[in-house]
Amino acid sequence: MKKLFNVFLFICCSTIFAQEYKPLLDDYNEWHLTYCYTGCYTDVYYTDGDTIVDGMDYKVLDGFHFISRTFLLREELIERKVYLNFVQDTGNTEYLLYDFLLNVGDTFDMKNPISPFPEDAGDYDLDSIILRPLVDGNDYRHFYFSPSESNTTSTTNAIWVEGAGSLSLINAPSGEPDINDVGHLSCFFKNGVSYYSNLDSIEACEPVIVLDMNEFYYPLDEVIVSTNHNTNHCTLDNIEGITFIDLYDINGRSIESFTNNGNKNLTFDVSSFKSGIYIIVVYTKQFKKRTFKIIVA
Repeated sequence: MKKLFNVFLFICCSTIFAQEYKPLLDDYNEWHLTYCYTGCYTDVYYTDGDTIVDGMDYKVLDGFHFISRTFLLREELIERKVYLNFVQDTGNTEYLLYDFLLNVGDTFDMKNPISPFPEDAGDYDLDSIILRPLVDGNDYRHFYFSPSESNTTSTTNAIWVEGAGSLSLINAPSGEPDINDVGHLSCFFKNGVSYYSNLDSIEACEPVIVLDMNEFYYPLDEVIVSTNHNTNHCTLDNIEGITFIDLYDINGRSIESFTNNGNKNLTFDVSSFKSGIYIIVVYTKQFKKRTFKIIVA
Protein backbone atom coordinates (compact mmCIF):
# COMPACT_ATOMS: atom_id res chain seq x y z
CA MET A 1 0.00 0.00 0.00
CA LYS A 2 2.86 2.40 0.86
CA LYS A 3 4.43 1.78 -2.57
CA LEU A 4 1.14 2.56 -4.29
CA PHE A 5 0.81 5.78 -2.28
CA ASN A 6 4.34 6.86 -3.20
CA VAL A 7 3.64 6.19 -6.89
CA PHE A 8 0.42 8.20 -6.66
CA LEU A 9 2.24 11.07 -4.93
CA PHE A 10 4.98 11.04 -7.57
CA ILE A 11 2.42 11.17 -10.39
CA CYS A 12 0.56 14.07 -8.76
CA CYS A 13 3.75 16.05 -8.17
CA SER A 14 4.97 15.31 -11.69
CA THR A 15 1.69 16.62 -13.08
CA ILE A 16 2.02 19.87 -11.13
CA PHE A 17 5.61 20.56 -12.09
CA ALA A 18 5.31 19.39 -15.71
CA GLN A 19 2.55 21.90 -16.38
CA GLU A 20 3.48 24.64 -18.83
CA TYR A 21 4.58 27.85 -17.13
CA LYS A 22 2.29 30.89 -17.37
CA PRO A 23 4.40 34.08 -17.53
CA LEU A 24 3.55 36.86 -15.11
CA LEU A 25 4.10 39.75 -17.50
CA ASP A 26 2.16 40.18 -20.73
CA ASP A 27 2.20 43.20 -23.05
CA TYR A 28 -0.32 45.11 -20.90
CA ASN A 29 -0.87 44.29 -17.21
CA GLU A 30 -3.31 45.86 -14.75
CA TRP A 31 -3.61 45.11 -11.02
CA HIS A 32 -6.44 46.21 -8.68
CA LEU A 33 -5.64 46.31 -4.94
CA THR A 34 -8.61 46.54 -2.54
CA TYR A 35 -8.49 47.53 1.14
CA CYS A 36 -11.25 48.22 3.66
CA TYR A 37 -11.24 50.45 6.74
CA THR A 38 -14.37 52.62 7.12
CA GLY A 39 -15.23 51.56 3.58
CA CYS A 40 -13.67 49.60 0.75
CA TYR A 41 -11.42 51.28 -1.80
CA THR A 42 -9.55 49.94 -4.80
CA ASP A 43 -6.28 51.31 -6.15
CA VAL A 44 -5.10 50.52 -9.68
CA TYR A 45 -1.59 50.19 -11.05
CA TYR A 46 -0.40 48.89 -14.41
CA THR A 47 2.49 48.56 -16.85
CA ASP A 48 2.68 51.47 -19.25
CA GLY A 49 5.42 51.32 -21.85
CA ASP A 50 8.71 49.51 -22.31
CA THR A 51 12.29 50.58 -21.83
CA ILE A 52 15.82 49.17 -22.14
CA VAL A 53 18.30 49.37 -19.27
CA ASP A 54 21.76 47.79 -19.48
CA GLY A 55 20.65 45.88 -22.56
CA MET A 56 17.65 44.28 -20.85
CA ASP A 57 13.97 44.83 -21.67
CA TYR A 58 11.75 46.19 -18.89
CA LYS A 59 8.12 47.19 -18.50
CA VAL A 60 7.42 50.47 -16.70
CA LEU A 61 5.10 50.36 -13.66
CA ASP A 62 2.68 53.29 -13.36
CA GLY A 63 -0.35 54.28 -11.29
CA PHE A 64 -1.04 54.02 -7.52
CA HIS A 65 2.25 54.82 -5.74
CA PHE A 66 4.31 53.92 -8.83
CA ILE A 67 3.58 57.23 -10.61
CA SER A 68 7.26 58.21 -10.49
CA ARG A 69 7.78 55.62 -13.29
CA THR A 70 11.03 54.58 -11.62
CA PHE A 71 9.84 50.99 -11.02
CA LEU A 72 10.73 48.63 -13.86
CA LEU A 73 9.77 44.96 -14.20
CA ARG A 74 11.35 42.23 -16.28
CA GLU A 75 10.87 38.48 -16.51
CA GLU A 76 13.28 35.69 -17.44
CA LEU A 77 10.98 33.07 -18.94
CA ILE A 78 13.37 30.12 -18.95
CA GLU A 79 14.41 30.77 -15.34
CA ARG A 80 10.82 31.71 -14.36
CA LYS A 81 12.13 34.68 -12.41
CA VAL A 82 10.72 38.20 -12.13
CA TYR A 83 12.88 41.20 -11.24
CA LEU A 84 12.17 44.78 -10.19
CA ASN A 85 14.66 47.54 -11.03
CA PHE A 86 14.34 50.66 -8.88
CA VAL A 87 15.80 53.59 -10.86
CA GLN A 88 17.49 56.34 -8.86
CA ASP A 89 19.83 59.24 -9.63
CA THR A 90 22.45 57.61 -7.40
CA GLY A 91 22.23 54.32 -9.33
CA ASN A 92 19.78 51.56 -10.13
CA THR A 93 19.06 48.64 -7.80
CA GLU A 94 17.58 45.41 -9.12
CA TYR A 95 15.73 42.98 -6.83
CA LEU A 96 14.70 39.38 -7.46
CA LEU A 97 10.98 39.38 -6.59
CA TYR A 98 9.78 35.94 -7.68
CA ASP A 99 11.20 32.53 -8.54
CA PHE A 100 8.48 30.26 -9.90
CA LEU A 101 10.90 27.33 -10.26
CA LEU A 102 10.93 26.83 -6.49
CA ASN A 103 9.90 23.43 -5.15
CA VAL A 104 8.13 22.60 -1.90
CA GLY A 105 10.69 22.76 0.93
CA ASP A 106 12.88 25.36 -0.78
CA THR A 107 13.84 28.58 0.99
CA PHE A 108 13.58 32.01 -0.65
CA ASP A 109 15.05 35.32 0.50
CA MET A 110 12.12 37.74 0.25
CA LYS A 111 12.65 41.37 -0.84
CA ASN A 112 9.87 43.99 -0.70
CA PRO A 113 11.43 47.13 -2.22
CA ILE A 114 9.62 50.44 -1.53
CA SER A 115 6.56 48.81 0.05
CA PRO A 116 4.79 48.84 3.45
CA PHE A 117 6.55 45.55 4.29
CA PRO A 118 10.20 45.10 5.40
CA GLU A 119 12.50 45.51 2.42
CA ASP A 120 14.67 42.64 3.65
CA ALA A 121 11.92 40.33 4.85
CA GLY A 122 14.25 37.39 5.44
CA ASP A 123 14.02 33.72 4.50
CA TYR A 124 10.67 32.10 3.73
CA ASP A 125 9.93 28.39 3.30
CA LEU A 126 7.73 27.20 0.44
CA ASP A 127 5.22 25.05 2.34
CA SER A 128 3.01 23.92 -0.52
CA ILE A 129 2.09 24.39 -4.18
CA ILE A 130 -1.59 23.85 -4.93
CA LEU A 131 -3.35 23.95 -8.29
CA ARG A 132 -6.42 26.19 -8.18
CA PRO A 133 -8.67 27.42 -11.02
CA LEU A 134 -8.62 31.06 -12.09
CA VAL A 135 -11.00 33.10 -14.25
CA ASP A 136 -10.45 31.08 -17.44
CA GLY A 137 -11.31 27.83 -15.63
CA ASN A 138 -7.78 26.43 -15.92
CA ASP A 139 -5.70 25.40 -12.90
CA TYR A 140 -2.65 27.47 -11.98
CA ARG A 141 -0.01 27.01 -9.28
CA HIS A 142 -0.58 28.81 -5.99
CA PHE A 143 2.59 29.06 -3.87
CA TYR A 144 2.16 29.20 -0.07
CA PHE A 145 5.04 30.54 2.04
CA SER A 146 5.73 31.02 5.76
CA PRO A 147 8.75 32.59 7.51
CA SER A 148 11.63 30.21 8.16
CA GLU A 149 12.41 29.32 11.77
CA SER A 150 15.54 31.48 11.55
CA ASN A 151 13.58 34.50 10.29
CA THR A 152 13.47 37.15 13.01
CA THR A 153 12.12 39.90 10.75
CA SER A 154 8.77 38.70 9.42
CA THR A 155 5.78 36.94 10.94
CA THR A 156 3.25 37.07 8.07
CA ASN A 157 2.55 34.40 5.48
CA ALA A 158 2.61 35.00 1.73
CA ILE A 159 0.82 33.68 -1.36
CA TRP A 160 2.01 33.86 -4.98
CA VAL A 161 -0.17 33.00 -7.95
CA GLU A 162 1.49 31.83 -11.13
CA GLY A 163 0.88 34.40 -13.86
CA ALA A 164 -0.22 37.13 -11.40
CA GLY A 165 2.40 37.45 -8.64
CA SER A 166 1.78 38.24 -4.99
CA LEU A 167 -1.78 38.44 -3.69
CA SER A 168 -0.52 41.59 -2.00
CA LEU A 169 1.38 44.30 -3.93
CA ILE A 170 3.40 43.18 -6.95
CA ASN A 171 6.57 44.59 -5.30
CA ALA A 172 5.81 42.81 -2.00
CA PRO A 173 6.28 39.06 -2.57
CA SER A 174 6.25 38.42 1.20
CA GLY A 175 3.22 40.67 1.80
CA GLU A 176 0.28 38.92 3.42
CA PRO A 177 -2.98 39.68 1.56
CA ASP A 178 -5.19 41.34 4.18
CA ILE A 179 -8.29 43.35 3.25
CA ASN A 180 -8.16 45.20 6.58
CA ASP A 181 -4.50 46.14 6.32
CA VAL A 182 -2.44 46.92 3.20
CA GLY A 183 -5.07 45.16 1.10
CA HIS A 184 -5.29 42.21 -1.25
CA LEU A 185 -5.30 41.68 -4.99
CA SER A 186 -8.90 41.78 -6.19
CA CYS A 187 -8.44 41.88 -9.99
CA PHE A 188 -5.68 41.30 -12.50
CA PHE A 189 -5.92 41.76 -16.26
CA LYS A 190 -3.59 40.73 -19.08
CA ASN A 191 -4.10 42.70 -22.30
CA GLY A 192 -7.52 43.81 -21.02
CA VAL A 193 -8.68 40.23 -20.32
CA SER A 194 -9.49 39.15 -16.76
CA TYR A 195 -6.98 36.63 -15.38
CA TYR A 196 -7.54 36.72 -11.60
CA SER A 197 -10.49 37.96 -9.52
CA ASN A 198 -11.47 38.00 -5.85
CA LEU A 199 -15.01 39.32 -5.40
CA ASP A 200 -15.13 39.07 -1.59
CA SER A 201 -15.16 42.86 -1.18
CA ILE A 202 -16.09 44.19 -4.64
CA GLU A 203 -18.98 43.52 -7.01
CA ALA A 204 -17.11 42.95 -10.28
CA CYS A 205 -13.74 43.17 -12.02
CA GLU A 206 -13.67 45.72 -14.83
CA PRO A 207 -10.45 46.97 -16.44
CA VAL A 208 -9.70 50.68 -16.15
CA ILE A 209 -7.49 50.65 -19.24
CA VAL A 210 -9.54 49.72 -22.31
CA LEU A 211 -7.47 48.45 -25.23
CA ASP A 212 -8.36 48.42 -28.91
CA MET A 213 -7.26 44.85 -29.53
CA ASN A 214 -7.29 45.26 -33.32
CA GLU A 215 -4.74 48.06 -33.04
CA PHE A 216 -2.85 46.15 -30.37
CA TYR A 217 -2.29 42.92 -32.29
CA TYR A 218 -1.89 44.44 -35.72
CA PRO A 219 0.54 45.43 -37.12
CA LEU A 220 3.02 44.60 -34.36
CA ASP A 221 2.51 40.83 -34.59
CA GLU A 222 3.05 40.94 -38.36
CA VAL A 223 6.53 42.47 -38.29
CA ILE A 224 9.41 40.16 -39.29
CA VAL A 225 13.05 41.07 -38.63
CA SER A 226 15.88 39.12 -40.30
CA THR A 227 19.63 39.54 -40.67
CA ASN A 228 21.65 38.32 -43.69
CA HIS A 229 25.20 37.72 -42.49
CA ASN A 230 26.44 37.19 -46.07
CA THR A 231 25.36 40.66 -47.25
CA ASN A 232 25.59 42.39 -43.82
CA HIS A 233 22.04 43.70 -44.15
CA CYS A 234 19.11 43.72 -41.73
CA THR A 235 15.58 43.71 -43.16
CA LEU A 236 12.24 44.53 -41.58
CA ASP A 237 9.18 43.16 -43.43
CA ASN A 238 5.44 43.83 -43.07
CA ILE A 239 6.03 47.29 -41.61
CA GLU A 240 3.39 49.28 -43.53
CA GLY A 241 1.64 49.90 -40.19
CA ILE A 242 4.89 50.94 -38.45
CA THR A 243 5.70 54.65 -38.23
CA PHE A 244 8.98 54.85 -36.30
CA ILE A 245 11.96 52.48 -35.92
CA ASP A 246 14.78 52.93 -33.39
CA LEU A 247 18.05 51.02 -33.24
CA TYR A 248 20.09 50.68 -30.01
CA ASP A 249 23.22 48.88 -28.96
CA ILE A 250 23.16 46.35 -26.11
CA ASN A 251 23.79 49.14 -23.58
CA GLY A 252 20.73 51.08 -24.67
CA ARG A 253 22.64 53.76 -26.62
CA SER A 254 20.81 55.08 -29.69
CA ILE A 255 22.50 54.10 -32.97
CA GLU A 256 20.00 55.18 -35.62
CA SER A 257 16.33 56.09 -36.13
CA PHE A 258 14.07 55.68 -39.15
CA THR A 259 10.68 57.09 -40.14
CA ASN A 260 8.43 54.89 -42.26
CA ASN A 261 5.70 56.29 -44.50
CA GLY A 262 3.71 53.19 -45.44
CA ASN A 263 6.57 51.18 -46.95
CA LYS A 264 6.25 47.40 -46.64
CA ASN A 265 9.91 46.79 -45.82
CA LEU A 266 13.13 48.47 -44.77
CA THR A 267 16.70 47.28 -45.26
CA PHE A 268 19.80 48.85 -43.73
CA ASP A 269 23.52 48.07 -43.78
CA VAL A 270 25.19 46.73 -40.61
CA SER A 271 28.65 46.15 -42.06
CA SER A 272 30.10 49.05 -40.05
CA PHE A 273 28.65 47.77 -36.76
CA LYS A 274 30.80 46.05 -34.17
CA SER A 275 29.99 42.39 -33.55
CA GLY A 276 27.34 41.92 -30.86
CA ILE A 277 23.66 42.19 -30.00
CA TYR A 278 21.53 45.16 -31.09
CA ILE A 279 17.98 46.16 -30.18
CA ILE A 280 15.34 47.24 -32.70
CA VAL A 281 12.17 48.92 -31.42
CA VAL A 282 9.26 49.49 -33.82
CA TYR A 283 6.34 51.84 -33.08
CA THR A 284 2.85 52.19 -34.51
CA LYS A 285 1.31 55.62 -34.96
CA GLN A 286 -0.41 55.07 -31.59
CA PHE A 287 3.12 54.60 -30.13
CA LYS A 288 2.53 50.97 -29.27
CA LYS A 289 5.87 49.23 -29.56
CA ARG A 290 7.55 45.89 -30.04
CA THR A 291 11.20 45.01 -29.42
CA PHE A 292 13.48 42.74 -31.45
CA LYS A 293 17.08 41.62 -30.94
CA ILE A 294 19.52 41.07 -33.80
CA ILE A 295 23.04 39.65 -33.81
CA VAL A 296 25.76 41.22 -35.92
CA ALA A 297 28.61 38.78 -36.50
